[in-house]
Amino acid sequence: MPEIIRNYASYLKGYIRQRFNSIEDAEDVLQEVFYQLAETDRLMKPIDQIASWLYTVARYRIIDLYRKKKTTSLPEYDTGNYDEADVEEMSSLLFDNGSTPETEYLRSLVWIELEKALSELPPNQREVFEMNELQGISFKEISERTGEPVNTLISRKRYAVLYLRERLQDLHDDLLYY
Repeated sequence: MPEIIRNYASYLKGYIRQRFNSIEDAEDVLQEVFYQLAETDRLMKPIDQIASWLYTVARYRIIDLYRKKKTTSLPEYDTGNYDEADVEEMSSLLFDNGSTPETEYLRSLVWIELEKALSELPPNQREVFEMNELQGISFKEISERTGEPVNTLISRKRYAVLYLRERLQDLHDDLLYY
């Protein structure tokens, strides 16, 4: 397990840090992720894809922390526009720890549609979106790896996000009005 922590700590910290203004909150989430890893190891539950598992746990913890800090009421959904609350609502469906047969089914539908939508993107847009959003790699690091300018990468991600928003709008509406 120390090798896993050594190999993934800096990447996870970067991924988590991008989502918080507070270094303390980011550190708390990182500690919770590694605590969860230790618990899984203690219970001798095998993890097939460690990187994916770590980022998923990190997303769960980020959402949990946002929920704890949330003080505003639920948003009105009749505007037709995405806002931060919409994204949080969809994220909670995708990454929430609570599991009922209904939420598991909805979660699987969302992941299937997201994968389909991602596969429709041009490869360079999909790559930068997945590296930045799903793996938590900074634009600077992606630039160093690929040799592409940071502004090009930002632009590609922007196009990917715009496409995904449009492509998944119906699913989004169906789930939020569900």
